[in-house]
Amino acid sequence: MNKKLKVFITGASSGIGAAMAQLFVQAGAQVAITGRRKDRLDEAAIKLAQLGPGSAYAYELDIIDSVATQRVLEQFTEEVGGLDVLINNAGIGFWGPAMQANLTDWNAMLDVNLRGLMTITRLALPYLVQSASGPRGVADIVSISSIAGRKVPGAVGSVYAATKHALGAFSEGLRQELAPQHVRVGLVEPGIVSTEMTTGGAPYAPDARAPKGLGVLQALDVARAVQYIVGQPQHVAVNEVLIRPTEQVV
Repeated sequence: MNKKLKVFITGASSGIGAAMAQLFVQAGAQVAITGRRKDRLDEAAIKLAQLGPGSAYAYELDIIDSVATQRVLEQFTEEVGGLDVLINNAGIGFWGPAMQANLTDWNAMLDVNLRGLMTITRLALPYLVQSASGPRGVADIVSISSIAGRKVPGAVGSVYAATKHALGAFSEGLRQELAPQHVRVGLVEPGIVSTEMTTGGAPYAPDARAPKGLGVLQALDVARAVQYIVGQPQHVAVNEVLIRPTEQVV
């Protein structure tokens, strides 16, 4: 992997985003770690600095704020000299019967999982297209989706699944549009992963608190899939990776 790779990760204060930051910094990349929890980002940046040989840049960011998103993208690209990889990892989930749902929760999923993701992708495109015309020859957009983007896994996750299905359509449309400009578009669709989303004990949420048998996916498992996508040679585009725990059936 190019040791000068310039990577921008959303939702990097914990879980999969933090694991991706770790792998890319260890591989020598310059990595923007972004999220809404500044204290967690600052702590992460200190730890990442000790891993090397890459470097981490922490930015507090809510991706539904387009003005702030543009500012942070400009700041990072000015500091490191461009943008090679955008990783759309920020996402939220709420589960429960539709008749009991809080519309605020539904709107929050639409805002973060779709509107925010689409906003930062749109704002990053000029930087990525420019990068693809440079020495590396390609640029990458990788979005973290879910198996819920392929098949609705249960009766109480309709809106979460809807956002992930829409993400799949958005990614495929971008892939077709951007292929001639050598901007690769990848989608990672994990099964159940042990993260804050699955270990917080929220009603109806996927529960990874007491894994049995071979266990569930860990954040690093998903991060390695992302690194695999980004690490392909110029002529290879890995557009989808579906990754489940070995014993997960649905």
